[in-house]
Amino acid sequence: MKKFLMLTVAVLLTTTVFAQIEKPVKWSYAAKKINSKEAVVLIKATVQKGWHIYSQFGKDDGPIPTTFTFTPSKDYTLAGKASEPKGITKYEAVFKTNVTYFENTVIFQQKIKLNKAAAMVKGSIEYMVCNEFKCIKDDTEFSIPVN
Repeated sequence: MKKFLMLTVAVLLTTTVFAQIEKPVKWSYAAKKINSKEAVVLIKATVQKGWHIYSQFGKDDGPIPTTFTFTPSKDYTLAGKASEPKGITKYEAVFKTNVTYFENTVIFQQKIKLNKAAAMVKGSIEYMVCNEFKCIKDDTEFSIPVN
């Protein structure tokens, strides 16, 4: 009975270790003041080898696009939409359409107009990351000081 109990515990521990949630994207943030009234918020995605994250500007029949939602604040206003560099555009059979994505790293930029000398830019990111076997939909929150 003791051996059976030990075997059961070992199997459960092994299952728990392998059932951990995959996080193939790591996010980092920074802000750079352009002048006393303007700044750029930099949102960097570092993507594990073999995975890719999708553009903000996807088609309705494609993957979930990367989406930035900024929490409204009296301290700043958004100046336009977030920008991104040129990505890789390729046909993906799973979506039956051309899609634009990024591998390794990508830096998204959001210009803001400052209403005060300092601000805290808060919000969330919704995104999809895929490899050749599966896709993961995920989201994360951010808080970026602008001094």
